[in-house]
Amino acid sequence: MDRTARNESAFVDEARIHVRGGDGGAGSAAFRREAHVPKGGPAGGDGGKGGDVVLEADPALSTLLEYSYKRHYRAERGTHGKGGNRDGADGADLILRVPVGTVVRDEETGETIADLSQPGQRVVVARGGRGGRGNTHFVTPTRRAPTFAELGEPGEERWIALELKLLADAALVGLPSVGKSSIIARISAARPKIADYPFTTLVPNLGVVDAGESSFVVADVPGLIEGASQGAGLGHAFLRHIERSALILHVVDLSGGYEGRDPLADIAVIDRELSAHAAELAERPQVVVGNKLDLPGAAERSQRVEAWCREAGRPYFAISAATGEGIPEMLRDVASRVRRLRESAAERPDEAPAMFVYEPASERVVDVVRLGPGEFRVRGGRIERMVIMTDMANDEAVAYLQRRLQRAGVEEALRKAGAEPGDTVHIGPVSFEFEVPAQDASPGGEDDG
Repeated sequence: MDRTARNESAFVDEARIHVRGGDGGAGSAAFRREAHVPKGGPAGGDGGKGGDVVLEADPALSTLLEYSYKRHYRAERGTHGKGGNRDGADGADLILRVPVGTVVRDEETGETIADLSQPGQRVVVARGGRGGRGNTHFVTPTRRAPTFAELGEPGEERWIALELKLLADAALVGLPSVGKSSIIARISAARPKIADYPFTTLVPNLGVVDAGESSFVVADVPGLIEGASQGAGLGHAFLRHIERSALILHVVDLSGGYEGRDPLADIAVIDRELSAHAAELAERPQVVVGNKLDLPGAAERSQRVEAWCREAGRPYFAISAATGEGIPEMLRDVASRVRRLRESAAERPDEAPAMFVYEPASERVVDVVRLGPGEFRVRGGRIERMVIMTDMANDEAVAYLQRRLQRAGVEEALRKAGAEPGDTVHIGPVSFEFEVPAQDASPGGEDDG
């Protein structure tokens, strides 16, 4: 049996993958060479753009399992330009499908790239490189026959972290063994593992509840323990699945459990953990559900919990997942609350775009770092791309690069950092000797790109 067959129903809610856009194709440095045009002008085509890596929210998916097997993804590269002003073909985009509710973060910076909370929502996480321009783009009144073209731009690459947060109308939360799995099995078609010991549930379960005229989705979140908000047990992994739920169903054990626990003390424990994990969870609408009403001593404990909830202004229902007692009343109330919460949410327009492109804030920043005496490194995505796209073996191309770097403010930034003529300057994979260039006497109009 292969691993796919063994794990087809596995729930994976975190993944770490490396994405890289396709490299752009190189531009062509070509000239017209028809028989009747002995000294034709430049005719080099542009290189094709590399494909983007795009994440798309797919409602048909419920796990990040696929990304636990394969971790490296790269889009197609663009093809090179050709003579006769023939441009290269663009590379195809690579579409990676993820479950709705996936949060995407840049692993290096921790910055949130996107929250794909709507079906079909897309984000470009690694842009393909631009195609290099052919030599026709570099013609000026004083440079009639440029012998250089740009190389293709490398595609962006980064490690990204994927984190799935379940999308449910209501979340069942509580300490281990309070009966959450039994409740979801009773009220929906979900069939979680159920046994008489703590931590039976190790992954969240989703169930659709039919409540007569309406239905809603409920999540069975594995049991929390004290200290969950600091990572005790699997606290962080479980707590995030509560964040998107509009309603919290706080389940307590009315039987006293194994150690004669006090249900009011248990309520306080979970309240503290929810608040510590995310302050807004403390304000989330909550219904307290006392379970195991059929067991000895439960009725007395239920009266105490009901009195406390009345004082705290929280709705309360006493039920038995084993016998079904009290469940119909609870479901009608929860369905009504979910319906009102949906209507309220619908009144707030969703401003999330259907498609957006991630661009780090530092993209156009020029940063100069002194590495040691007489040695500097210049960093900046735009500046580094200029260098990478230059054919360093072509003197004419290098001279053009020097003028572009000067106009981009690199020379000024180096001077402010203390660089002097003769110092070594590193930009991307290339090292230069810093020198003050002669005044650019060529006419203006050259594109910085």
